[in-house]
Amino acid sequence: MDWQQTTSLLIVAATAFLFAWQRLRRRKFSFARDTHCGCQAPGQHTPGQSIVYRARKGQRPEIIIKGP
Repeated sequence: MDWQQTTSLLIVAATAFLFAWQRLRRRKFSFARDTHCGCQAPGQHTPGQSIVYRARKGQRPEIIIKGP
């Protein structure tokens, strides 16, 4: 086994170790993720505008901006 094979196997082993470590380590508690509430925190508000993109084959694309 030459140095290139050794290096490539080392890279693959390190990548597999990092993927396994991320999978097995303990994550911080997140209320939205862990309870599946879907509610927002009081300080987080969505903007009052939304943008809709519409494009159909053979027609002009449309961009619609909806605001409060």
